[in-house]
Amino acid sequence: MPDMKEMAPFLIPLIVIQFGLLFFTIRHILTHETYKRGSRGLWLAVSIIGMEFIGPILYFIFGKEED
Repeated sequence: MPDMKEMAPFLIPLIVIQFGLLFFTIRHILTHETYKRGSRGLWLAVSIIGMEFIGPILYFIFGKEED
C-alpha cells in the first residue's frame, strides 16, 4: 500500500483543483439569477454534495444559463 508521503505530490494538485472548481461554481451560482434547469438551491446542493468534480461539472453542463 502506498505511503501518503509518496502520494502527496499527486493528491495535492487534485485537491487544489477540486476546491478551486467548487468555489468557482458556488460563486457563479450565487451571482446568477437564471438557470437552464433547476433552481439556485438545487444547484448549490448538487455542487456541494457532489463535490468530487461531479457536482460542479453537472452544473456547468446542465444548469448554467448561457450569458
